[in-house]
Amino acid sequence: MASPRAPLLSKSSTSVSEAGGDIGRIRSLGDFWREFGAESKKLWYLAAPAIFTSVCQYSLGAVTQMLVGQVGTLELAAVSVENSVVAGFSFGLLLGMGSALETLCGQAFGAGKLDMLGVYMQRSWVILNSTSLLLTLLYVFAGPILRLIGQPANIADAAGKLSIWMIPQLFAYAMNFPIAKFLQAQSKMLVMAAIAAAVLVFHTFFSWLLILKLNLGLAGGAIVLNASWWLIVVAQLVYIFGGACGSAWTGFSWQAFHNLWGFVRLSLASAVMLCLEMWYFTALIIFAGYLKHAELAVDGLSICMNILGWAVMVAIGTNAATSVRVSNELGAGHPRTAKFSVVVVVITSFVIGLLLSLVLILTRNQYPSVFTNSEDVKKIVYALTPLLATSIITNNVQPVISGVAIGAGWQAVVAYINIGCYYLFGIPLGLVLGYKLDWGA
Repeated sequence: MASPRAPLLSKSSTSVSEAGGDIGRIRSLGDFWREFGAESKKLWYLAAPAIFTSVCQYSLGAVTQMLVGQVGTLELAAVSVENSVVAGFSFGLLLGMGSALETLCGQAFGAGKLDMLGVYMQRSWVILNSTSLLLTLLYVFAGPILRLIGQPANIADAAGKLSIWMIPQLFAYAMNFPIAKFLQAQSKMLVMAAIAAAVLVFHTFFSWLLILKLNLGLAGGAIVLNASWWLIVVAQLVYIFGGACGSAWTGFSWQAFHNLWGFVRLSLASAVMLCLEMWYFTALIIFAGYLKHAELAVDGLSICMNILGWAVMVAIGTNAATSVRVSNELGAGHPRTAKFSVVVVVITSFVIGLLLSLVLILTRNQYPSVFTNSEDVKKIVYALTPLLATSIITNNVQPVISGVAIGAGWQAVVAYINIGCYYLFGIPLGLVLGYKLDWGA
């Protein structure tokens, strides 16, 4: 059987100066570009399918939002609030808790302890599904909660009804995120990408059929979105249980219930770090509901957040690859390679952000029409596009740096940084600009 490190640590793809496989010291510009090229190949081997998978999975909700937006502005606002506030809250919490596996599985794989990967995944299933049971209360009482925090009654009621319909998606999240980290640690990105692509095709067709052709509106969107997420979970489980992961999956084990508290602590640290990033966008949608012409403000801002979300998915795909690279190299005892991987991915992510922003600026007159028929909403989106383009550049680098922290196990440090940047500076500044200076969305 091939070495468990082979996909990431191939000696033919980089120059090394030590028998253990760590790169030598970079002493010239030629050394830098040679190692940059070698590391880029390893990074993109992981990042390309990871980015594709992230974009496809994110597009499930985005496609639903786009098609519902053709039904009416209230329906678009309801989907936006449910997707950004209710599901967004849960998505951030569960994805963050699942990110603990990036540290544990990545380092276990790098150290050759393949048998622990399946145990870690099962342990994460226990914790995330237990958390999802508690989160069902948020879904059931979403309508009253949204009213309580000041959302307009018509938007709160529609989003509350949709939230109840979306409870199955919540448990699909709890199953999917540990599976994704389990497969990522083994560099099995291509199968994830293939499954995500197939499900996106399924989702797009049946969403169009149920929402627009059969006139089921929000209910049709909920049916297809739930089915699509569970289709992803089932397809990945079939792949794992079929023996494709070798000794990384040896069946269910009672070890999954051992050391749960220690696992919970690491999961919570990961969750706090990521949630502080994702809940920031949730807060923006909530505050938009307090502005004049709330329905239009929520619609316009949610479209921008949707576009930003696609860009962030590119960064999250790179984040996943970075976490694998850093954790595997640290687990294998290659600190210089891990550090250089960070340099490569930050430069690469910055360039990608610039390119995405340029595309957005060039298409600013066209892309709002994909989401809405309302001319007023289109005008809001057009006005926000320059700020959105700037946000794409910064948000394309920041999640990658978080990926480095996850790979190294520094989640708590990043959580403190996020509190300061997002909540002590970003939100207060946004409130002053939006309300005091009347800049709107």
